[in-house]
Amino acid sequence: MKKDTHPDYHEINVVMTDGTSYKTRSTWGKPGDTLKLDIDSKSHPAWTGIHRLVDTGGQLAKFNRRFQDFGLK
Repeated sequence: MKKDTHPDYHEINVVMTDGTSYKTRSTWGKPGDTLKLDIDSKSHPAWTGIHRLVDTGGQLAKFNRRFQDFGLK
């Protein structure tokens, strides 16, 4: 096997949206880093069946302001 062709595979902590956490192995980050999820299987509509709009960067508000006088409700 060639040297330096594979990424470093190490243990990280993953924190779910409800605050629970678990350890897994990944190439993301550095050993011991914490990955906080914004959306996971406990909050994503594909698994929960509950649909909600997540406006992370104000894009939904910007869209609503832009088209507020369009006439469709």
